[in-house]
Amino acid sequence: MTFKTSVEFVRRFACLTISVGLVACGETSERDLAGADRVFQTQLIEQLIDAQPGDIIEIPEGIFAFDRSLSLIVDGVTLRGQGMDRTILSFQNQIVGAEGLIVTASDFTLENLAIEDTVGDGVKVNEGNNIVIRGVRVEWTAGPRTENGAYGLYPVQTTNVLLEDNIVIGASDAGIYVGQSENVVVRRNRAERNVAGIEIENTFNADVYDNVATENTGGILVFNMPNLPQRGYQTRVFDNQIFANNTGNFGHAGTPVASVPAGSGIVINSNDDVEIFNNEISDNRTANIIISSLHSANYAGYAAQDNFDPYPEGIHIHGNTFSGGGNDPDGLDLQALKLLLVGPLGRMPDVVWDGYFDADKLIDGTMPDALRICLDNSDAGLVNVDGPNDYASPEIVTDQHQCSLAPLPAVELAAAR
Repeated sequence: MTFKTSVEFVRRFACLTISVGLVACGETSERDLAGADRVFQTQLIEQLIDAQPGDIIEIPEGIFAFDRSLSLIVDGVTLRGQGMDRTILSFQNQIVGAEGLIVTASDFTLENLAIEDTVGDGVKVNEGNNIVIRGVRVEWTAGPRTENGAYGLYPVQTTNVLLEDNIVIGASDAGIYVGQSENVVVRRNRAERNVAGIEIENTFNADVYDNVATENTGGILVFNMPNLPQRGYQTRVFDNQIFANNTGNFGHAGTPVASVPAGSGIVINSNDDVEIFNNEISDNRTANIIISSLHSANYAGYAAQDNFDPYPEGIHIHGNTFSGGGNDPDGLDLQALKLLLVGPLGRMPDVVWDGYFDADKLIDGTMPDALRICLDNSDAGLVNVDGPNDYASPEIVTDQHQCSLAPLPAVELAAAR
């Protein structure tokens, strides 16, 4: 496709901003774009509106400023830059919309560009099938700040999703977030200095591997949240490097991630059938792995509906390499717990469990094998912090959880990617 300029389109688009009360028709913003950026923005918006299935929209090398969101609603489109450090879309002057790019379409590919300093999410893809995002950098260039946008790469209610070779830095919620989706592969990405590096939430059938998560508040999260139409399960987290995720939590108060302690390597909350294996996990100061239920998550305003299962079950941890971590937990309660268990010079066991379980599922006082938390990981330890009794009697329970579960199946995306 070729870029084309339309004076009528510029006029029409400028007048549309009246509806959001930001710029009246014919007025200009104090942060109005320079002429060349204004022309380029208009051309790209027009291309996205006029796109047809099968189109490849090429964005050239350069730094391009935008003051409003980009959007796409046409299936079968590829948006391609020349490299994440060569094609840079800057939203530092954004006054209209929140996302950098919002897509409501299927068979969509985004690749080889950067999106910087959006007011809200970097890239949101809603309700699409066959989504590929590769070689994309999303960054808030001022570093970790609560004022940054919530999500870097954000596919939600999607199916057959591939996120690969991306970099996300500075998100105030999650760098890479996949929500309420099915058949997902997240591989070879780097997430750093986000609140959550990579988060899989209410998603079924996900593989997360060959990623690097470092300098986040929490490295990789596998969550289920109540009051959503889909419950997630069956996630594999393997062959990742998850280290030094010790950035102070800068999430917005009241959001789920605002309760994640700084220094969390992997956090599993209220999710089932999660297999964690062959990862290198180190130097996460609160704990290398945390397993918790909704009961201990302290989510403000997230009371569960009656049919929500808050308990993590079928958790299998094996073959990981652990080192360091657990030496300086975040918060006075966790500090006190560490002193009680291992003293001032010790470190918490690599796996910390809040201790909540569903007593109604016990058979003759024993949890069925498929629902157990199983640790089969050489000398790694597991502590039950006794959350149901206000943490009165924490206990090392490694021996009680020495077991194995059947491996989960690999994710197979419906189409060759």
